[in-house]
Amino acid sequence: MGKAFGVTTGATRACYSIARINTYMPGTSSLSFPKRRRLTRALEFERVKQHGYTERGRLITLSVLAMKDAGPCRAGFITARAIGSATIRNRIRRRLREIVRKHQRDLREDFWIVLIVRRDAANASYRALEDEWLRLAKRTSILAL
Repeated sequence: MGKAFGVTTGATRACYSIARINTYMPGTSSLSFPKRRRLTRALEFERVKQHGYTERGRLITLSVLAMKDAGPCRAGFITARAIGSATIRNRIRRRLREIVRKHQRDLREDFWIVLIVRRDAANASYRALEDEWLRLAKRTSILAL
């Protein structure tokens, strides 16, 4: 009854969403990294570039701007075309988003962060990118540890 000629009806969709709701485990907090936690506008990136502090590493460059009453830390990612093909750039962006998402609880609030990928990151492993991120984050004092 939920399907008619291969089309999903509203009743079936409701069952699927109820199943997802019930799989949530109480006592665990979400580790998602929603779009509102990212810098997406050119003006936001420009503001960090103009007024922020920059630390350079071998694989990434980390720019940080302290924002008054900004709430949770927001991050933006820049991968230039010179890094490689779209596939390579997207893979690096996904890895960096995952690294920031994984460590978001360790970040101090009221900061905007921009990660700029350098050419050597195209051949770097996930672990190398994570080590570089942690080293630069400690150097810029954005970790709450």
